[in-house]
Amino acid sequence: MTQAKLQFKTIDEYLEYDDGTDTHYELVNGELIALPTEEPINSTIAMVLAFAFGALSIPAHRLAIGHQIEVESDEVSARQPDLIVHSEMSISALLSGGRIIRMGMPVPLLVVEVVSPGDPNSKNYRRDYIEKPKEYAARGISELWQVDPGRSVVNVLELVNGAYQSRPFAGEDLILSPQFPNLQLTAAQLLAVPR
Repeated sequence: MTQAKLQFKTIDEYLEYDDGTDTHYELVNGELIALPTEEPINSTIAMVLAFAFGALSIPAHRLAIGHQIEVESDEVSARQPDLIVHSEMSISALLSGGRIIRMGMPVPLLVVEVVSPGDPNSKNYRRDYIEKPKEYAARGISELWQVDPGRSVVNVLELVNGAYQSRPFAGEDLILSPQFPNLQLTAAQLLAVPR
């Protein structure tokens, strides 16, 4: 990641910033951190899922790539999941209030994160498997998916009593979603994206 030198005191300053490029940033300890370019597999997996959720008659306006969620963290102010499945309330609140799901706004039904490569001691692993679930649980997001192409697994995390309970799916396992029980998608179908 490349660090920019600009300092922001509030998330509102961050949201108003535009450097005229297509670079995506996270706000970390008041500094802009340029996000690395997404791997092509991330957007492909997000699109496969968008089509699968669309087949369940979820309106297209509730499927979002590029929306951010404000989180409470010692470092990061907002996360940008690979795919969000909004509730009607969360998309309505977002569209009337900006480009980020702020604290106090209704939360989406489901957040999908495509896990970055890394061993359990890496920063990527800690971010994707420890920090993000903790932040999303604190926001009350009832379902989080960790799609991990490197480990060939899809973890479906369901929020139960304030903490996520994880269930892994691999191979020909049908992915069981508490929010979308009619979903007909196997882990193999989702992870069969060419790399």
